[in-house]
Amino acid sequence: MDGKRVSLLRSQTPGIEAVAADTTLTFGRHTHEQFGVGLILRGAQKSASGRGVVEAGAGDIVTVNPAEVHDGVPIGDAGRAWRMLYLAPAIVAELAADIGLPPNCEFTAPTFSDRRMVPLFGRLFRAVTAPDTGFDGLATEQALLLMLGALLQPRRGCLPAVPAGIASARAMIDDDPLAAPTLAQLAREAGLSRFQFLRGFARATGLTPHAYLVQRRIHRARQLIGSGVRLADAAAASGFADQSHMTRLFVRSFGMAPGSYAKALD
Repeated sequence: MDGKRVSLLRSQTPGIEAVAADTTLTFGRHTHEQFGVGLILRGAQKSASGRGVVEAGAGDIVTVNPAEVHDGVPIGDAGRAWRMLYLAPAIVAELAADIGLPPNCEFTAPTFSDRRMVPLFGRLFRAVTAPDTGFDGLATEQALLLMLGALLQPRRGCLPAVPAGIASARAMIDDDPLAAPTLAQLAREAGLSRFQFLRGFARATGLTPHAYLVQRRIHRARQLIGSGVRLADAAAASGFADQSHMTRLFVRSFGMAPGSYAKALD
């Protein structure tokens, strides 16, 4: 690595993405559609997550749940290095059931400092990314079960209910992320003033309405690129002004350009 890169590695397991990073990048507030679990190898970072502001340093395990709003800021000028695995919710649900956990399980802490997890994560990462070292599907499944069994817990209590009006306005964005609703239209759907809606939406989702719309578009573009759609076509089909607009926002969320993401999937 050149100290500035975030790279998607070739994964041998469908439904799991592997990322290796060594970077000084600051990540904006964003979400993932998968569960994420990783290991800080060098340096440290501070991040605001759905579970508070936390700091993680070398040797710490970091996690994120689907749709959890978070960011990432390096601590110090040297940046930080980490490895991350992103797991499709269906994989986690299947293995959680096998472990004996309920369907609504989650990672209950954004960081874990248990040193016993470090070699376990290392085995899992190698099993997913390095088929020539003798690892196979059995090794991956075994390592996944041990890792999730140690980190997953039943969700603590119920998630705060999203007010019906806010949920209805959010559904407008989810149903058609290519549309460009005005704040007045969304507020009208929610039955609130524009100011009330703006504050209520941010409180319920962790993002402003515009930031939420951008995230929906970024995830749509990511899905299209992953299915082989050309970058310019993915940008147009996701509501971006052009490919460069999509690229800037893609990098801000995922640390890599859409072209690098597409190339890694070839």
